[in-house]
Amino acid sequence: MTPTPPAGSAERSSAASSASSTTTAAVALRGARVAFGKRVLWEGLDLDVRPGEFLAVLGPNGSGKTTLLRVLLGLQQLDAGEVRIAGGPARRGAGGIGYIPQQKALAEDMPLRGADLVGLGLDGHRFGPGLRGRAERRRKVAAALEAVGATSYARSPVGRLSGGEQQRLRVAQALVGDPRVLLCDEPLLSLDLAHQRTVSRLIDERRRAADTAVVFVTHEINPVLPLVDRVLYLVGGRFRVGTPDEVMTSATLSALYRTDVEVVRVQGRLVVVGAEDQHVHHDALESVT
Repeated sequence: MTPTPPAGSAERSSAASSASSTTTAAVALRGARVAFGKRVLWEGLDLDVRPGEFLAVLGPNGSGKTTLLRVLLGLQQLDAGEVRIAGGPARRGAGGIGYIPQQKALAEDMPLRGADLVGLGLDGHRFGPGLRGRAERRRKVAAALEAVGATSYARSPVGRLSGGEQQRLRVAQALVGDPRVLLCDEPLLSLDLAHQRTVSRLIDERRRAADTAVVFVTHEINPVLPLVDRVLYLVGGRFRVGTPDEVMTSATLSALYRTDVEVVRVQGRLVVVGAEDQHVHHDALESVT
């Protein structure tokens, strides 16, 4: 096996080219550490995400993927280090950030219409836009609905829509505020293949058209693999950052998991062999049994 540098070393020098890059990066972390008691999720994390870059965040359950999003949303404080996003410090309700949550079915009797759900992306944390702002609000909501192909059910109760239609609305909700950074928490979960492709395409179109940085937490990398610029892989307090070809290798994953892991390509899809024997729950790569 080819020797691999210690986790958390080489990736830091490659991810942060200079201290001044924090002023231009859409997302910047320096020496970031999060722990719960004695359990360290990750530490010494230096990371820059450039405008227009698509970063996939991978790792087994409990590795700190969603915690990273919470840090960027200002919902979780770092134990050490610094974080900046969309040109300012991470804080709750900060502007310039869109968020797409996991796909979860909405209650059938929910009174919100499709346009109402999208509008929450503009004023969900306020009492409303006021009389003079209503026309501009309607324009922005209509544009976001059109961008994701959801105009036809803009006035439909959201609880009566399909899972794929609801997730389109969540994408529109995240985009309606014209974000500089789009944070995605497993947005393809529970979607069928056709809807996975649709949601992935919508996110990719947005980042290319508007130079929006995408931080995409996922257990399933294959649907977005052609879109990914770099990968942040978290395992047991260790991490690696690099291109998919640099990170998704047998040597790198074996070093992260501290056990023999084999990564192969099968008909264009990444497959991991060996991690399941170590009780690692990880669907980003399909396991061979």
